Amino acid sequence: MEKRDPNYQTQSPVLFIIFSRTDTSLQVLERIKLAKPPRIYITADGPRPTVSGEDVKCAETKAAIMGGIDWDCEVKTLFREENVGPKIAISSAIDWFFENEEEGIILEHDCLPADSFFWYCDTLLEKYRNDTRIWLISGSNLLKGKTWGGASYYYSQLTNGWGFATWKRSWDMYDVNLSQFEESEVKGYLEKIFTDIRVIDQWEKLFKETKSGKINTWDYQAGFAHFFNNCLNIIPNKNLVSNIGYGELAENTHNADHAYAGIPLEELNEIIHPKVMLPEKEADHEVLMIEFMPAFEHQKSLQKHNSARRRFKRWAKSLFKKSN
Repeated sequence: MEKRDPNYQTQSPVLFIIFSRTDTSLQVLERIKLAKPPRIYITADGPRPTVSGEDVKCAETKAAIMGGIDWDCEVKTLFREENVGPKIAISSAIDWFFENEEEGIILEHDCLPADSFFWYCDTLLEKYRNDTRIWLISGSNLLKGKTWGGASYYYSQLTNGWGFATWKRSWDMYDVNLSQFEESEVKGYLEKIFTDIRVIDQWEKLFKETKSGKINTWDYQAGFAHFFNNCLNIIPNKNLVSNIGYGELAENTHNADHAYAGIPLEELNEIIHPKVMLPEKEADHEVLMIEFMPAFEHQKSLQKHNSARRRFKRWAKSLFKKSN
């Protein structure tokens, strides 16, 4: 068991990804200030030309964050003048971070960490530094107080990028364009990981849409990187990062009533390590049911709509309309 010093200051560098929201960015910065990382990397994509006033908001956010760094630390910045979208902006920022660091903590502007998040990351970055079975250390627990096993964290096959720590050795496996894999191969790979055909089909769909560029994101690629390298991720049994960005001001997460919105923060004051390194598949399945259920329900509705009986009724109805 390892215990936290309440005055602990993080040893790890932090990459802080901001954009146009000063409100959430400043809240996250206040938590980073308490941790006092020795090196902080600040990155921001450029404003979207199609969004009126976003150039002003982006400039205000950058100024507020740069003005708020008041502890003794090394500061590096990567600010884009033009918007390249989250796929390139975030993945290239993490590339940049790991060109300079061997390991570190990554936070986006709407991912509010608990005070103990930084100590938790430092501790596990050191413990698993040379253990290539572990790909990523997540700060988020999405199951709202449900714990798995008697340790402070469990192993998972899923990725959560809302506040995490990892190593350059892991990020070196990352492939933003998924160029290593062909669409025709992916379902067979997924069948070796998951047993629920709905989950397999959904991951296959996400793979295809991410590879084709239909989904402009960076994080699904991280999931496929560790899926196909047979790695595990670490999930805390207490929620150490809360997404505070949901709502009408969000870029993507508009539903303020979403199950993942604003999950309360908890603190971790001691770390008990698991005895065995096996994924908690039941926990992963519960997360996937929350994540994928809207897609499953939509598919079920389409199947019902396109059933033979429904098609016959629509055909008969159309004949009746024509006769009248």
